[in-house]
Amino acid sequence: MHIPDGFLSAPVAVAGYGLSAAVLALAVRRSSRTLEERQVPLLGVTTAFVFAAQMLNFPVAMGTSGHYLGAVLAAVLLGPLNGCLVFAAVLVIQCLLFADGGLTALGVNMLNMGVAGGVGGYALFRLVKGLLPESRRTFLFAAALASWFSVVAAASACAVELALSGTVPMGMVLPAMAGVHALIGIGEALITVATLSVILAARPDVVGEWRMPAASPPATETPS
Repeated sequence: MHIPDGFLSAPVAVAGYGLSAAVLALAVRRSSRTLEERQVPLLGVTTAFVFAAQMLNFPVAMGTSGHYLGAVLAAVLLGPLNGCLVFAAVLVIQCLLFADGGLTALGVNMLNMGVAGGVGGYALFRLVKGLLPESRRTFLFAAALASWFSVVAAASACAVELALSGTVPMGMVLPAMAGVHALIGIGEALITVATLSVILAARPDVVGEWRMPAASPPATETPS
């Protein structure tokens, strides 16, 4: 999903940088208000976790492999804009130190994974969570569905950009990218749910989107 140099046209690459820069500027401006003090260390820990998890590939089908994205995990823990900051740090390190994704495509990669995947997945998470009764199971189900969607959304955005650049025809690249990443998304959902389950068991207070369901008031006895 990391687009290398030479695969994007100049207008698409410039547009990717412009849109990503606008989102990151908003994220930086709002981070002091949206990031709670107890979550500041979590920002660094989440960045390190996403970076390390993305380095591990797992086989999918037909000789292809995938890796963990972590966009919804970051958004659920820290909020969608702070999640974008996590991805900005991860993608810059990957690009400059590991040549994972091209420098000219850095803006588009950020747009795909941090914005389309993270913000888009977070929107679905909130929608699903709001439609269902509030519980831990609902929370994790919404996170699983949003995680799967985030991978497919990011891959589909990547396919559209490659097609707009004239690299690959839309009818070929979009079904291929979306189809393979629909399978990768299953692994994404499982890892996200497992990670959130551990965090909720140990430190539910650091999960920004978690609100403990209100306990039912005790029943009062009526005099006989």
